[in-house]
Amino acid sequence: MVLFEPLTLPGGATLPNRVAKAAMEESLAGPGQLPDARVEQLYRGWAHGGAGLLITGNVMVDRRALTSPGTILLDADSPLAPFRRWARAASSGGNHVWMQINHPGRQVGSDMPGVAWAPSDVAISLGRHTKRFARPTMMTEADIEATVARFAVTARRAEEAGFHGVQIHAAHGYLLSQFLSPLVNRRTDRWGGSPENRSRLLSSIVRAVRAQVSDGFAIGVKLNTADFQRGGFDLDDAARVIETLGGLGVELVELSGGTVESPASMGSTTDHRRLGREAYFLAFTGQLLESATMPLMLTGGISTRETAERVREQGVAVVGMASALALRPDLPRCWREGSDARVGMARVDWKDRSLAAAGVLAYVRYQLRRLADGKTPRPHASPRRIFLADALAHRRRLRTYRTWLAANPTEVH
Repeated sequence: MVLFEPLTLPGGATLPNRVAKAAMEESLAGPGQLPDARVEQLYRGWAHGGAGLLITGNVMVDRRALTSPGTILLDADSPLAPFRRWARAASSGGNHVWMQINHPGRQVGSDMPGVAWAPSDVAISLGRHTKRFARPTMMTEADIEATVARFAVTARRAEEAGFHGVQIHAAHGYLLSQFLSPLVNRRTDRWGGSPENRSRLLSSIVRAVRAQVSDGFAIGVKLNTADFQRGGFDLDDAARVIETLGGLGVELVELSGGTVESPASMGSTTDHRRLGREAYFLAFTGQLLESATMPLMLTGGISTRETAERVREQGVAVVGMASALALRPDLPRCWREGSDARVGMARVDWKDRSLAAAGVLAYVRYQLRRLADGKTPRPHASPRRIFLADALAHRRRLRTYRTWLAANPTEVH
């Protein structure tokens, strides 16, 4: 079966099959923004669910900049023991596990402490929801250089903890995606302007990470096929970035799309482009397959074996699944054993697109929390009730994070 053939990456590591769990933000950090027993339970289930590669939810590189108050942090001062336990649990099925490492940039809530950085002073625009996000500050040269160093430190410590690789998050409107976007990056120095300059931060981070880790440690990148915003990062930009990454030793590029302003990763765009019902970005991969010298992975709404096999047959090396594995962690194993198992998610078809996107994320987090607690998912639970409960949980997590950050404001060098 095409999905369950092994894949040897350019660096020599071999994934046991072509199915990957893509990153989902669990918001399950324990005290000190660390992984705990619940995270281990969640990932142990996925490790025995049949996917050849697990990519963690985004782990932050800067304690002052989290995507949410429940996000896990790994920096220079984080104790490694919890991460070692996480890596062991997450690879206990004979699969590989990579840590996704990230900086949110301007995509942080206005209620969050810390910093909201961006390449330029360009705020998120979401109509009546704009005030939910912090007004960003343009990064200085020193801020940029420090951020490059933080990514490298987090990658090195991930290897020390037992992870097989890292995935650098340069998609979905987070910091590295912001630098790639001509809409957000209006700088006139060496970090902005031309496509080469806009991709300089990502290239610098890849080089810095490679210098800190061993040759056998895998480096992947998550990249948008497009931002799906008029005048933003587009398919031609993506092709150029992929070509550059090939010369830097990147071993797997995951293709996705969208930002918080245009949530294409959930099937909706502001530029009204038509996305598939499943495998949202498959129609955009042809040009990128031609540009790539490394294997490509495609994520976005894949939940059936038929679609997963179609993605592979069109030349994509790895099929990534996210929400489907929140509802059925053993879906890949079922497919490998010959079952045509499927999942059914509750529909979140609210008129307010921004609220609907937030509702989907809350619904998925709810299922992940159940799995982390050793319970079965509840696909038919009310998204509206889940959304309200998630908002209350966010406030509790925010109070905890505020208290911790005030007591531990910066890592010690």
